[in-house]
Amino acid sequence: MARACGRFGTSLIPVAAGASGDVISQVIDGPKRYTVALRLPERYRTDPDAMRGIVLRSAGGAQVALNQVARIEVTRGPEKVDREEGQRRVVVMSNVRGRDLGSFVAEVQSKVEREVPLPTGYFIEYGGQFENQQRATRRLMLIVPIVITGIFTLLYLTFDSVKQALLVVGNIPFAMVGGIAALWIRGMNLNLSASVGFIALFGVAMLNGVVLVSSINQLVKTGTPVRDAVLGGARRRLRPVLMTAFVASFGFIPMALATSTGAEVQRPLASVVIGGLFSSTVLTLFLLPVLYEWIFGRRTQAQVT
Repeated sequence: MARACGRFGTSLIPVAAGASGDVISQVIDGPKRYTVALRLPERYRTDPDAMRGIVLRSAGGAQVALNQVARIEVTRGPEKVDREEGQRRVVVMSNVRGRDLGSFVAEVQSKVEREVPLPTGYFIEYGGQFENQQRATRRLMLIVPIVITGIFTLLYLTFDSVKQALLVVGNIPFAMVGGIAALWIRGMNLNLSASVGFIALFGVAMLNGVVLVSSINQLVKTGTPVRDAVLGGARRRLRPVLMTAFVASFGFIPMALATSTGAEVQRPLASVVIGGLFSSTVLTLFLLPVLYEWIFGRRTQAQVT
């Protein structure tokens, strides 16, 4: 971009406006308005030496070359100037691959603070997907505890037992094991879509826990010993629990293998659900009955004693 610095008489020399164009008027044609821009001929706009030889005429009739009254230089400048809320704004875009967005932005922030001194009046904001992720994460941090508390309350009202409610809610760690392992095996990062997948996974995992604990409770109420009730309840609810897990897992397989547009959102979500359902189903069928017998079997023995 050619720029001239100087004065001739009492008027600034509009070389920059002549080179890149400057709106000087408007033409009104009924409801339509057309802007009129002034720009130098192409031979001046592409050749700084030709621009330096432009002849200027003063009010008194004297003629001088432009380079006699101004300094003309070629400099780098923005293609356009964007503004937001009355302030200039420059956007630097970047695509992140091979790592999670949060750690990438954290590294960028630390390096910028350490290596890029900002002039007075300048500030940096990190937006785009990172801003959306931060906003959604804050909402999830508020919503997830509320939802889990609400589910725990409903479980307590259903079983009338804090221990049984905690036993069902304990399926959440069982599900997280498989979900995190699936992300690690597939080389994916924990992002917003994966977090949503964990929420869907927790619901299915706790549903299987409710089915199994309810079946054991029914046998215990009929007078069946706790150990026999645990074994019988697990056998009775084996197929329903497996059907629930398999239906959900098979339904997410196309998303887990997707390669089309939007696959970067679908694959983490589906991988979390499939891996989490595998671990939660296995641990629910084997570990939850053991925990039930360990907690409530001891209480029964104490009462008998």
